[in-house]
Amino acid sequence: MGNCCRRPPARCAHVASPDSQNSHPLKEMFPVHETSSPQSGKTSLTTTKTNELASGGLKSYIFNDLRSVTGNFKTSNLIGEGGFGQVFKGWIDENTLATSRQGVGMVVAIKKLDPESFQGHKEWLAEVNYLGHLNHENLVKLVGYCSESKNRLLVYEYMPRGSLENHLFRKSVQPISWAKRMNIAIGIARGLSFLHSLQNQVIYRDLKSSNILLDADFNAKLSDFGFARDGPIGDKTHVSTRVLGTGGYAAPEYIATGHLSTKSDVYSFGVVLLELLSGRRALNERVGESNLVDWSRPFISDKKRVLRIMDTRLCGQYLKKEAQTAADLAVNCLNLDARNRPSMTEVFTTLEQFRTPNDSLRTPSREPGRSWNKSPPSSSYKTTPNTNTI
Repeated sequence: MGNCCRRPPARCAHVASPDSQNSHPLKEMFPVHETSSPQSGKTSLTTTKTNELASGGLKSYIFNDLRSVTGNFKTSNLIGEGGFGQVFKGWIDENTLATSRQGVGMVVAIKKLDPESFQGHKEWLAEVNYLGHLNHENLVKLVGYCSESKNRLLVYEYMPRGSLENHLFRKSVQPISWAKRMNIAIGIARGLSFLHSLQNQVIYRDLKSSNILLDADFNAKLSDFGFARDGPIGDKTHVSTRVLGTGGYAAPEYIATGHLSTKSDVYSFGVVLLELLSGRRALNERVGESNLVDWSRPFISDKKRVLRIMDTRLCGQYLKKEAQTAADLAVNCLNLDARNRPSMTEVFTTLEQFRTPNDSLRTPSREPGRSWNKSPPSSSYKTTPNTNTI
């Protein structure tokens, strides 16, 4: 699996294309019509004209207004970049949600689709369809959108701590404590449990540390729903789709067969949990490891050796029993047989025992021989360039 993510990125006609029998209510806001070719059997998406799109409670923005509030998308307002495009800081009125002047009002994150990006209108549409109606404390809030001519933009709540990826792997960022890491894991699990428990299940499909954003209190929120899609219905155990995602995080059965289920998200969660425990990336060729899962398996399956995977930047400041419980949970989530993986609700219930009140998370901890200074909120969403292909 280590080299499978090196293939050139390809645009997928199946992104966020729910089964026709499982029509999602979010389509009522941005209608999506599915068509299939008898010759190919493939399903493609078409959308209604821009001027026919209903807002569904989201704010509709004019492109020139968003361009103005970001200073014509100037680099000083650039806070992130990914497969979709660039993310800029902007400002809106807190009451009306109308664009404001730079530096005045409520800060928001404005994501602008790059015309050269391998992600396109379908992914943008999926993001609007899902986040436009799904409201949960562990999902990033979508404020509005712009669909004008060829311009596709999304306006989100601003997440001042940036991505989990930055806090785990960027050397210039202060390491996060064990308590923060477990609270972050709890937030991720709660968000996924919410998606999987909906009447029409939603499979996130692209869980990774760069898609997990943190607010000022280190509460985790899932972002980037471009690859999300509806789950199976009735007696079906999975949906069949083209394989998309990020190497190192995707479930092996999904890579091998294209069969996607909520248990695919559970596997990805197991990988992120390993990252939280070890401080190592899912894929890190510079260390000479094919992937984190393969490297860690001999340790996490042996209680006598499990602590060898723990992030040295934690300086041993964690309870051994909690670390072993978290490692056991990762083993269960990473079970090669998807049927034997726990549900995200079960994962969330297990992690709840690690919960720490937010007040204590805001207080810098002290360790013998080492002092911590409370770091200012990070405004960076920047992540390692990602092709989002497997």
